[in-house]
Amino acid sequence: MKTKISKKAKVPKKKLKKKIILKTKKKILRGKCEKTIKTGIPGFDNLFQKGSGIPCGASVLIEGGPGSGKTIFCLNTLYNLCNEGKKCLYMSFEEPEERLLAHMEAFNWHAKDMVKKGLLRVQRFDAIDVSRSIEALLSAAKKELLIEVDPVLFPKDFDADVVVIDSLTSIASAFSGQESRFRIYMEQLFRYLENHKITNFLTREVSSPSHIGTTFKEQGEAVSFLSDGIIVIYNVIYDSGERESAIEILKMRGADFKKRIVKLEIINKKGLIIHDNEIIKRRKKDDFKLT
Repeated sequence: MKTKISKKAKVPKKKLKKKIILKTKKKILRGKCEKTIKTGIPGFDNLFQKGSGIPCGASVLIEGGPGSGKTIFCLNTLYNLCNEGKKCLYMSFEEPEERLLAHMEAFNWHAKDMVKKGLLRVQRFDAIDVSRSIEALLSAAKKELLIEVDPVLFPKDFDADVVVIDSLTSIASAFSGQESRFRIYMEQLFRYLENHKITNFLTREVSSPSHIGTTFKEQGEAVSFLSDGIIVIYNVIYDSGERESAIEILKMRGADFKKRIVKLEIINKKGLIIHDNEIIKRRKKDDFKLT
């Protein structure tokens, strides 16, 4: 006689290992970005070799000193991409939404129109909330729980093609004295952006870029290794006391670009202009330094 096995019989569960599961729902691409994107900033895209550009889904670090033009670069890029029909999200951890939108309008970038069309969202976030999210993640890991934690508080009702996070410096300050935890957080953030195939720009303020010889260690330096690309905006100080701005593509995985530091201008009511053929160099007896 055969013994019937009840369907309700409990099957012993394997012991759960200590691990953390992040939300990694696959993002449905709308076909707006096939291989690369262009910033639309006059002269900047010419720094890429023909047929090349910023790879779709790349994480690009925009770094420079205070007032160098990092925010303007990102706002200018997002406005141009909105004009191409891409949905863009600007996540500010510093300036309020109204100030950023007014900043765009001052350059004749019709940000409010883009907001009404549902192509642009500018939203302010609290870096302290971000630091708490990693605390929740680590606390749950200690208790051997399986949880789902988003590394950044992305809006659930806005499916962005391109995201700007401004700035990593503010987020790093929320992890003051906890460099290892900041590193864990950044690893999860980059993984989230990669899994969702979101092209993103992350600003970071540096007193002096480490790649030009300074030995000072910047807070959150690990992001340089995690990012796919690095765009550096410099203050150029000549011995005569004159100042200029310059820009360089320092790194861009999967792209061919010209290795040069060129002049950058911020024009009132227009935005950025990159003089891609004007390489920064010594002027007769007037030497310079980059900061």
